[in-house]
Amino acid sequence: MLDLRAQHLSIRAEVLAALERVVDSQYFVLGPEVAELECELAGYCQSPFAIGCASGTDALILALRALDIGPGDEVITVPFSFYATASCIALTGARPVFCDILPDTFNMDPAALEQTLERHPRAKAILPVHLFGACANMDAILALTQLRGIPVVEDAAQAIGAEDNHRRAGSIGTIGCFSFFPTKNLGGGGDGGLLTTRDAQIADRLRSLRVHGSKQRYYHEELGMNSRLDALQAAILRAKFPHLDRWTALRQAHAARYRELLAGTPVQLPAVAAHSNRHVFNQFTIRAPRRDELKAHLAQQGIQSETYYPLPLHLQQCFAGLGYREGDFPVSEAAARDCLSLPVYPELPREDLETVAAAIHSFYN
Repeated sequence: MLDLRAQHLSIRAEVLAALERVVDSQYFVLGPEVAELECELAGYCQSPFAIGCASGTDALILALRALDIGPGDEVITVPFSFYATASCIALTGARPVFCDILPDTFNMDPAALEQTLERHPRAKAILPVHLFGACANMDAILALTQLRGIPVVEDAAQAIGAEDNHRRAGSIGTIGCFSFFPTKNLGGGGDGGLLTTRDAQIADRLRSLRVHGSKQRYYHEELGMNSRLDALQAAILRAKFPHLDRWTALRQAHAARYRELLAGTPVQLPAVAAHSNRHVFNQFTIRAPRRDELKAHLAQQGIQSETYYPLPLHLQQCFAGLGYREGDFPVSEAAARDCLSLPVYPELPREDLETVAAAIHSFYN
């Protein structure tokens, strides 16, 4: 699915030089390296403010904390996503409220959101996910939230550089949340995260919350957490960042080639909505009849694929107390049954794309 060694070999000298710079400085937590990364990524994400933190999961928690989400509150999100999308809501003491997704883009269905808001008029925030590298329909979501005065937290963990109507992911809602887990399009050497916002007061509070709720050392205005981005991670990300757009272009080229090669098969290819003018393809995800059999068939031929996500969040044991049942979100449940992600990383050889496509053809013929 992903060969990080291939990426590393192409930029090894740059990464090692960046690490050496930090080691020689002996400045390992926050500091100038992190500040430079924040400045660079704020510009890239078209946001005035960017705040580094320890992980994408922490980014979501910090965003909710900065919006005063807590016990008794409700936050609306989708059940077809990574666990952290909903767990971060619960970890603040709030209650995740789910609404279904669109069958073609896998992102939040604005019509379902409208219905959910009618049932939960006191919802404190909306948390859409830009899944697999494509932005949710933010105009439709904001049309429902702005009149109600509800903030929107973008889960952009998989979508750095993605665009919705020429606006970068993370710059559209109230706060954007990113992950630098190694499998992401811009991945570090471990965990790391970033928050973006256009609100100076929110940015200031996020900086405080990530360092134990403190603006001045040893003085704590509120209960914060230890979620500082390591300088070593920032240095690796700064070494990789200049290559991000080239890597994205390669992902997009692979996706276009898959579309050509998989024509004539019964699989449903990833939809690109009109508003989503820049899909960055963190994953190339198809909907496949007899998904599990196809996955086994590919594995027999030495081709790795992945099922994101085989059990929707509303059916996870840890969320049983929310009272949801099978059938409550049929589109998400169908996606969990038939979605399959194929290798799409930038260094993937062209002949490997053809091998994957040939194996899929052979399965259905």
